[in-house]
Amino acid sequence: MPLPTPPVAPTKPHSFTHHGITVEDPWAWLKDPNYPTVTNAEVLDYLAQENAFFEAAMAPHQATVDALFAEMKGRLKEDDSSVPQKDGDWLYWWAFRPGAQYRCWWRRPVAGGGADELILDEPALAEGKDYFRLGALAVSPDGRFMAWSVDDNGSERFTLRVRDLIAGADLPDTIPGTLGGVAWQADSAAFAYGLVNDQWRVDVAQCHRLGGDVAEDVVLYREADEGFRISIGQTQSRRFVVLSAGDHVTSEVRLLPGDDLTGTPILVSPRIAGREYEVDEHEGTLLIRTNDAHVNFRVATAPLAAPGDWAELIPGSDDFYIRGLTAFADFFTVEGRERGLDQIVLHDHGSAAGRRVAFPEASYTASLANNPEYAVDRLRLSYQSMVTPPTVYDFHVGGRGLESLKVQEIPSGYDPAKYRTERVEIAARDGTAIPVSIVYPADFAKDGSGPLHLYGYGAYGLAIPPGFSTSRLSLLDRGFAFAIAHIRGGDDLGYHWYLDGKLEKRTNTFDDFVDVAKGLVAEGWASPGRVTASGGSAGGELMGAIINQAPELWGAVVAHVPFVDVLNTMLDASLPLTPGEWPEWGNPIEDKAAFELIRSYSPYDQVSAQDYPPLLIIAGLNDPRVTYWEPAKWAAKLRATRTGDAILLLKTNMGAGHGGKSGRFDSLREVAEEYAFLLWQLGVG
Repeated sequence: MPLPTPPVAPTKPHSFTHHGITVEDPWAWLKDPNYPTVTNAEVLDYLAQENAFFEAAMAPHQATVDALFAEMKGRLKEDDSSVPQKDGDWLYWWAFRPGAQYRCWWRRPVAGGGADELILDEPALAEGKDYFRLGALAVSPDGRFMAWSVDDNGSERFTLRVRDLIAGADLPDTIPGTLGGVAWQADSAAFAYGLVNDQWRVDVAQCHRLGGDVAEDVVLYREADEGFRISIGQTQSRRFVVLSAGDHVTSEVRLLPGDDLTGTPILVSPRIAGREYEVDEHEGTLLIRTNDAHVNFRVATAPLAAPGDWAELIPGSDDFYIRGLTAFADFFTVEGRERGLDQIVLHDHGSAAGRRVAFPEASYTASLANNPEYAVDRLRLSYQSMVTPPTVYDFHVGGRGLESLKVQEIPSGYDPAKYRTERVEIAARDGTAIPVSIVYPADFAKDGSGPLHLYGYGAYGLAIPPGFSTSRLSLLDRGFAFAIAHIRGGDDLGYHWYLDGKLEKRTNTFDDFVDVAKGLVAEGWASPGRVTASGGSAGGELMGAIINQAPELWGAVVAHVPFVDVLNTMLDASLPLTPGEWPEWGNPIEDKAAFELIRSYSPYDQVSAQDYPPLLIIAGLNDPRVTYWEPAKWAAKLRATRTGDAILLLKTNMGAGHGGKSGRFDSLREVAEEYAFLLWQLGVG
């Protein structure tokens, strides 16, 4: 059955002028002027038409979607659970009931004889809702109260509540419009939380006392800079609540006394533009991770009485990128990355010399997991590789050994011998060696005949680790190789790797991805038109840029919540994220060079009359990060401008946000749809 005619979004005259340059934008009307409420009938009708076209196009492939979904679901343990972890007098864990989309949260006393207690039932809370996401979940120090928050529409504005775990009932205390973590006062009578404003920015930290009127909550800190956001945490010792303010390049930390949140805060060091730092504390000494002297950060110490007097403990290194530190009672840990591989190093307090945790594979990803206590003799770690499922270890500090506690179970079966993994390097056009992690079937022939899927992100200093995916097996078992391009813009090889893919160097990210694809083709991993690609958010921007630059390479492309209308968004200071994003992308309002550069790569602005590859675009109506109209405008412009007849689909989740559908099975079905689209376009059965 032939497809219906694709939707056509009408054009309406609209233009703007900056720095003497006038830009026409005839699809600007797709931004509802009442946003974040979207009620414009014409906008909603266009999105509905696109959704109907998506459904019609995918209908003949529903059997493939169903088969993929069944495979993916079969690899998930229906009654999966986490390894219990001790926190004070209790062991805490989560578990799924068979068939449930969401977790239940449990605890039991460490002392023997106590029964398991259900402290939060997500399936019950999510019943009847199209979207459900748990945010904060923090039990008070005395174990009696639990603060928890929920977003039920994808807008990332959470409602915070408090449950009396002894009585098994929620208190009347209800706080809407929160975002981020919760930190309890030592006496369990109050907690700190963050409020999100109309620009989707946490600019106020407040203290709520149990039983008090929320309207009378005490303001602990208010951030005046519209580009900065507040985050709330605790030192590992829980002696202090940590209020961090920052944008993408500058930070400032205040410590609140844990026994009196409304007490006098300690400003560790005033903000200095371009300097980042984070803080933990050990027995009156601050441990500080900072980039003030080296791009890959160093570790300094300071006395609590003079928090700004920093003395170097671990110098910065060109080879070892320091990414985090945690101060336990008897030692501290440094998490870092060397040659792109995660490292965990244990140090005696006051010592620059450390001992590394040794992991069993040559390529992997590893990190500290949930370690809530201060005085410990073992560390809970997370580990996986592209062929090893997620594994939970305890590292015994004294014996320096790893104890495996859990390996993710794959009920339908998994044989790692069927797959191989490699880490290769591809030269970018400027000569820079770009690492690529690849997993593929053991019988994959590197003769250009096989299909290859390439994934990337490349922004905000966020690395894409070489991790495991049960869903990915459905592509591997159909003959695909799957590659992750560790392109500049992430921090895969160090902080400089991030700096080399932002601001005036932003186009390195796009060039790297295209050059990796061409290099893999040259090495026989695929041939032009047999490479598929995907990315989301800033990775969706990447997808838009690479199909503008080299459309002939791609057999199909999937762009999740793509940040493609970069110029318009960075010109609109009223949007939730824009002021805080200028350090990442540049400020085109004030800087003509930034305006011209962003315009030169912004995917929406650079759509041209050329043949584009098959494209699936996925958006969320309630997405506060990449607003729905960016992918909608992009789809509309592509339809009106491109040549050729490749399929172009836009699917907008009308009740979800940035992360798509929320349930573990609903989200899995979206992956099945994506993979079915790729298989359809490459003609793979």
